[in-house]
Amino acid sequence: MTVTLRGASLDEEQVVAVARHGEKVALSAAARARMEQSRARVQRASQSREPVYGVSTGFGALAGTRIAPLRQPELQLALIRSHAAGVGPPVDREVVRATMLLRARTLSMGLSGVRPAVAEILVSTLNAQITPVVPRYGSVGCSGDLAPLAHIALALVGEGEVVNQDGVRQPAAQALRAAKVKPLKLETKEGLSLINGTDGMLGMLTLACADAELCFRVADITAAMSAEALLGTDRPFQPHLHQIRPHPGQVASAANLARLLRGSGIVASHRHSAHAVQDSYSVRCSPQVAGAARDTLDFARRTATVELASAIDNPVVLENGDVESTGNFHGEPLAFAADFLAIAAA
Repeated sequence: MTVTLRGASLDEEQVVAVARHGEKVALSAAARARMEQSRARVQRASQSREPVYGVSTGFGALAGTRIAPLRQPELQLALIRSHAAGVGPPVDREVVRATMLLRARTLSMGLSGVRPAVAEILVSTLNAQITPVVPRYGSVGCSGDLAPLAHIALALVGEGEVVNQDGVRQPAAQALRAAKVKPLKLETKEGLSLINGTDGMLGMLTLACADAELCFRVADITAAMSAEALLGTDRPFQPHLHQIRPHPGQVASAANLARLLRGSGIVASHRHSAHAVQDSYSVRCSPQVAGAARDTLDFARRTATVELASAIDNPVVLENGDVESTGNFHGEPLAFAADFLAIAAA
């Protein structure tokens, strides 16, 4: 399938398809049109006498420093170079691909004020199976995934290193040239919009949710097999016993265990024979433990789903033409969800 960016949300399945299975990505005509309209508003703001953060000013402590229109593109490239300062071994390929897809998705919403060309080069690079080398350490989260996204952006402008479709690490300029992808020349606000997001965290969380789903299913299967191996009973998994403590995950896990053990010849063979008063704690409490993990996964997925439909940037360019500063780049919602899921998975 081709995952088309329409300026709306993506789902977990689409992220996994692109990140892990190399599915193609496309940018819709409607998304391009919205981006062009948004870009026109940024162009006007860049010429305005009223300062607009990241458009006609510096960043952070230099927000009060006015940047002349002719030097604004230079500032954007300097921002990318200065923030591409991660260290350590490279991030996994699938995480980088998820990050690239999710940054393109936010840009396609038309609330960032960048040209369609910025989203298009992310799409082209993904489709060419070119993966920027992103060091594992350096993101701060509270200001978005600045360093990881800067390393991705650095590759898009033809600097830094990438891994090509053959798995060979090489200079970005060389890989882009071989794939016939023209390096991006940044214009006003575009460097900022490429790095001001939570896409690295969100990519990791989305992939982790997919993995946790499989892990928690296996937990039920393992528990059912353990019940058989220990000559246990399926009675603790009866629905009415869980309706009196109806945590959704617990109810679902108990129902799954009952289904897995239904028709088991092993369980049936000793159902009416002399037996322990009750099964061991580890078997009997399986739905309560695995169920709590399922509920944690549901929370993490709800958080990821909201983020997968959100505009993560600062400032944002609204449909009425206003350019407003926000704090939507902050990663706290994702950090809490990811840490909670890590506890459950452990």
